[in-house]
Amino acid sequence: MTRVWKWNRPVTVREVLEDLQQERSIAYTTVMTVMDNLHQKGWVRREAEGRAYRYEAVSTRAAYAAALMNDAWSQSDNPAAALVAFFGMMSEEQRKALRDAARIVGIPESPEPEAPPRTRPTTEPTDPVKSAERAEPTEPPNTRPDTQAENPTDNPTENPGSAPEAPGR
Repeated sequence: MTRVWKWNRPVTVREVLEDLQQERSIAYTTVMTVMDNLHQKGWVRREAEGRAYRYEAVSTRAAYAAALMNDAWSQSDNPAAALVAFFGMMSEEQRKALRDAARIVGIPESPEPEAPPRTRPTTEPTDPVKSAERAEPTEPPNTRPDTQAENPTDNPTENPGSAPEAPGR
């Protein structure tokens, strides 16, 4: 497919063979078999030209790459996390291409995040011990795994005398 995409025009098995033979030795029948397999899988269409065929890509390389990315993303159990990881792998050049592509399809650029509001400096020195002494006591969060409701009567595990209702009653 790389050779077919590279030329971006209908090609013959002979043209692909000659191009590949510049890098390695390969048989005509091997290239012919691969091109036929690509045709059977729907990757290329072919048109007879004399005793040979001319093969042309059904889709562009960019469309193929987009379909691969979409397929991988749609199979993720956490698409947002997959995108964050993907963006984290991108080079600066790739990020620029992403911004350009977003502009082309009409996705507005997100504004720069606003800076958090500044707090007024206090006149007294900050002492962590004194600050902790002045702070109001707070209750620790409920971390018991067996409690699932605020009200113990709502939770059958908290009120052993009541049995849970059967569904549909």
